[in-house]
Amino acid sequence: MELRARINAGLKQAMRDKEGQRLSTLRLINAAIKDRDIALRGQDEGPAEVGDAEVLHILGKMVKQRQESIRAYEEGGRLELADREREEIEVIEEFLPRKLNDAEVDKAIARAIGDTGASSIRDMGRVMAALKSEYTGRMDFGRVGPQVKDRLAAG
Repeated sequence: MELRARINAGLKQAMRDKEGQRLSTLRLINAAIKDRDIALRGQDEGPAEVGDAEVLHILGKMVKQRQESIRAYEEGGRLELADREREEIEVIEEFLPRKLNDAEVDKAIARAIGDTGASSIRDMGRVMAALKSEYTGRMDFGRVGPQVKDRLAAG
């Protein structure tokens, strides 16, 4: 099932089950996707609505925003707000693909370096672009960037 359809099905189910927090989060997801659709309509060329890859990017961005909010709330002693953000992350992550474990991340980095022919730190952008095109939503690029940099510096 297409990602957008899965999100809408989850939204309808949350309405039926009267799950307020889940419903609110799914509505935020839909709003973010529709905002992106509207932004695309303003451009002359390209699709009229976002595809699954762009939806994954939006969801990943939403998770990252909530993680930053959690840190800020915890520093400010607002633990109930941090818990609410964690609940939203759980709902959003239901629609993201399974995260890669450390061994899988290492293999993906090695393959991306080989595929792009990267040999120095100057090639890091190409390697990261290759990883992002294939593994959006499946790895934390904030953690992967330093790993790629270390490999290219050593190699």
